[in-house]
Amino acid sequence: MAKVTYIEHSGQKHEIEVANGLTVMEGAVQNDIPGIDADCGGGMACATCHVYVKDDWFSKLPEKENGEDDMLDQAYQPNSSSRLSCQIIISEDLNGLVVHLPEKQV
Repeated sequence: MAKVTYIEHSGQKHEIEVANGLTVMEGAVQNDIPGIDADCGGGMACATCHVYVKDDWFSKLPEKENGEDDMLDQAYQPNSSSRLSCQIIISEDLNGLVVHLPEKQV
């Protein structure tokens, strides 16, 4: 398990434990975190699970899969810290991960 903090655009924080092997998106959906729509269910076919990863965590994440940047181009206001939360798989190494949610999903 790893603790993940989801911070809504409004500043509301949600700290939850997510089981190893699940994605950041799955943790949000299973815990009713507002702001992650996950329309495609984690198939990297949309950008509705877009998050901004806190800088000190970004370099600890696995490399982006092919196609993730293409999907992020469809996200609302992507930047250099943008990731699709369906592509971030939880492990003990990510205990304490902090992600910020955009103002809206596309």
